[in-house]
Amino acid sequence: MFSSGTNSSQEASGVSGGASVSKNFRVAVWGSRVFVTGSFTRWSDYVSMSPVEGCPTLFQATCRLSPGMHQYKFYVDGEWRYDERQPSVTGSYGTVNTIFVTQEPDSTTSLLSLGAPESRKYMDMDHDSFQPVVAGPEFSEEFADTEFSRLCILNYLSSYTAYDLLPDSGKVIALDVNLPVKQAFHILYEQGIPVAPLWDFYRGKFVGVLSPMDFILILRELGSRASNLTEEELETHTIAAWKDAKHQIIRQLDSSSKSGQRSLVYAGPYDSLKDVALKILQNDVSTIPLIHSSAHDGSFPQLLHLASLSGILKCICRYFRRSSRSLPILQQPICSLPIGTWIPKIGESNRKPLAMLRPNASLSSALSLLIQAQVSSIPVVNDNHSLLDIYSRSDITALAKDKVYAHIHLDEMSVYQALQLGQDASIPNSHFGQRCQMCLASDSLQMVMERLANPGIRRVVIVEAGSKRVQGIVSLGDIFKFFVGST
Repeated sequence: MFSSGTNSSQEASGVSGGASVSKNFRVAVWGSRVFVTGSFTRWSDYVSMSPVEGCPTLFQATCRLSPGMHQYKFYVDGEWRYDERQPSVTGSYGTVNTIFVTQEPDSTTSLLSLGAPESRKYMDMDHDSFQPVVAGPEFSEEFADTEFSRLCILNYLSSYTAYDLLPDSGKVIALDVNLPVKQAFHILYEQGIPVAPLWDFYRGKFVGVLSPMDFILILRELGSRASNLTEEELETHTIAAWKDAKHQIIRQLDSSSKSGQRSLVYAGPYDSLKDVALKILQNDVSTIPLIHSSAHDGSFPQLLHLASLSGILKCICRYFRRSSRSLPILQQPICSLPIGTWIPKIGESNRKPLAMLRPNASLSSALSLLIQAQVSSIPVVNDNHSLLDIYSRSDITALAKDKVYAHIHLDEMSVYQALQLGQDASIPNSHFGQRCQMCLASDSLQMVMERLANPGIRRVVIVEAGSKRVQGIVSLGDIFKFFVGST
């Protein structure tokens, strides 16, 4: 049937004479033989589509189209298909996609996605007659490149599993829920890790995760009841007891939050990288444990790894490094994309404000701002808004050094003093030395992603060249919300 089909490197046009515009059709689909045809070929020629380098399930073909409205459809391994997310019309002969072409060269590129095989909508097409088409919206080249790049990355994340996150060697630390909070505090500090899964020996399973936010809430709670934080108060609280009381404190801080404890958020080794990323985003956490059990009832679980967005991003960067030219969006300046939190420009009122701290601000105010702004880190700036450092939730574990937490007032310790505690190079496995990463607004998305893929880096601060005035901040979560969303 396709013996006379045009090769993807050729340009097909169903219009003789007159001006025509070269258009690149792209489609993400599982298949081995993919063709595109349409009104521009008079539905008689079928243009073969070739896989994109680095993306074996993404196909493209170039056709020449005359200005005006066109219809098109795809023939994938013997089945007719159309994209329900793109402009389309439906008549007595079925549904076809539409594209409007202007006379400006390369003004419109059609980007298409057919999704997973089980979710595709397809139908038989009548080659002889189609209903009149109505005008669909015009898509810019930039929009098409952006959507195409996102499809490539989504395709990769859906095709690989959490097993790809497992290191060749390493260790994972879990804490018993009956461990005193003080001891857990010291273990995280000494091991240089921000979070640890919690194991309940009597129930024989993992029941939660201890994170820096737990310690922030603990110190604030104890500090509100006494002038000093004492070791005795931390010694009498087990992790289990703290978790039982935590949801009450959360309700006091946020009346809209649901009562009751949240169940453990985790992933299995066979979950796709996309599912792992979505679990992290949807539950607003930085890390989730990878747990595997060979038993059908989930008994005897094994803790394999702690999955983070940083690890997933490292996989993405490694996979697309040699084929980054096939993803135009990676070369775009970070300031041109809807990623991150930026200082509002003059006249803008709809942007979320960017929280910042002065070095002489109290530690108490810094912790309160982290909670109220619902962020994981805050830039520390001088009077000219030039970047000096950054204070993060995970920095709270530095108070375990020499048992500082037992001898301070949160209102009296400054952010600068708290940061000094975290600059001890003797802390094993820590990444404090590279904690404050900067980029320029003109730097490419790929450069920002490469920096965020480094261990211990969770955000980069966008600064002005020379003055280091803070312009914005881009976190790991921002990158993944852009590529995969959070719903």
